[in-house]
Amino acid sequence: MMSIASLRSQLRVWFSRFSLAPDDLLRDRTYRRLWTSILISSFGSQVTLLAIPLTAAVLLHASPSQMSFLVAAELTPFALLSLPTGVILDRVRKLPVYVIGELSIGLGVATVPVAWWLHLLSIHWLYVVAFVIGAVNTTAGSAAQIVLTQIVPRERLVEAHAKNALATSAAEVTGPGAAGALIKMFGAPLALIVTGGLLFASSTILRGVRVREHSELSRTEFWKSLAEGLAFVRRSRLLMTMASCVGLWQMCNQSATVVQILYATRQLGLSERGVGLSYVALGCGTVLASANGHRVVRHLGPGPTMVMGFAISGLGWLLLAVMPARFWGIPTYVAMLFLFGSGAVFIFINFLSLRQSVTPAPMLGRMTSTVRWLILLPAIPGALIGGWLGEHLGLRSALGFAGGTTLLMAALVWQRPIIRSIRTLPSLKAEAVTPYSSESST
Repeated sequence: MMSIASLRSQLRVWFSRFSLAPDDLLRDRTYRRLWTSILISSFGSQVTLLAIPLTAAVLLHASPSQMSFLVAAELTPFALLSLPTGVILDRVRKLPVYVIGELSIGLGVATVPVAWWLHLLSIHWLYVVAFVIGAVNTTAGSAAQIVLTQIVPRERLVEAHAKNALATSAAEVTGPGAAGALIKMFGAPLALIVTGGLLFASSTILRGVRVREHSELSRTEFWKSLAEGLAFVRRSRLLMTMASCVGLWQMCNQSATVVQILYATRQLGLSERGVGLSYVALGCGTVLASANGHRVVRHLGPGPTMVMGFAISGLGWLLLAVMPARFWGIPTYVAMLFLFGSGAVFIFINFLSLRQSVTPAPMLGRMTSTVRWLILLPAIPGALIGGWLGEHLGLRSALGFAGGTTLLMAALVWQRPIIRSIRTLPSLKAEAVTPYSSESST
């Protein structure tokens, strides 16, 4: 018979499998607070991700063109505000911008149930809310990316982005099912109240976090600072190539996003809860990619892994476009979401890490906002293309456009050694300091 001491020993061995490594980033208290905040806010984002388009598609009976305008309304602030935001972020503390942004999105989405209760809700109201969310994400989203570099050493950015993606993935696994249940029980507008509460909790955790701030440009002329940011990105072959690739991917992504909910509810006949449960597959894909992303990058390198992400997501859209809806529609829809989640993680943990690794701290705000501006400019016409194709040629045509274009782009990117040959994070000195110094000295 097993002794108590032997049983305790075996239990310690079993529990040790789930303990953190001595050098794990989550052992750092500051990073752990940031990670926890990301986890909580990601649950709120899952409710918003489903509730707003479902409100438009099911409650307000939006057309594909109206759905495209809804997506474009959220993307437009990136085109309008990204460049000046970068200069401002390099002059101010980033953490307060991040915290206020979390609260602002919570308040914005909370107006939807209020408008619904007052019988004032319309598609135009949702356009305004989407624009506010986009405006906040333009500023607070860039600030959040910079805050990470103030907490985590540059050489561990891939690991940090993978862990952040894992936090988001955990929400994407459980969040859509819970969101679908909330929407089924209370309706899509009322479900957004949960988002407000979660974002308030997330911002509370972030308050008081100590970070190493870099704001050294308060005396520099605004427009000169903005021009320096543009010039820095333009002179970096790596940044420009990556921005072009991810920008084209974003165009395809938004084209597919416009019609995905419509395809699920009108072609496949899924209920709100069915859509929510389907989106669990997206979370499973991101969990799988996040949990293994760091190891995949060590084996293949950041560049090849990013190209693989393009191909995986494109394959999902193309499969949904060509598979028969009657017999294979729902399984293919689930598979598409799984492939998209996996591919997006492989793209962004490397894209974010590469661009941050080659940028000096005083330039991070302007680089982040400039690159986000470049990659999201094509997203607006992408959303409009998806809406036009969905309305005039059918929902499948928008998915086929997204999948076929992405796969073609992945094949072309693989031919570019500047991406394919990246096996480790580039040197800051070689890639970033020299262009920045030469620009500053003129």
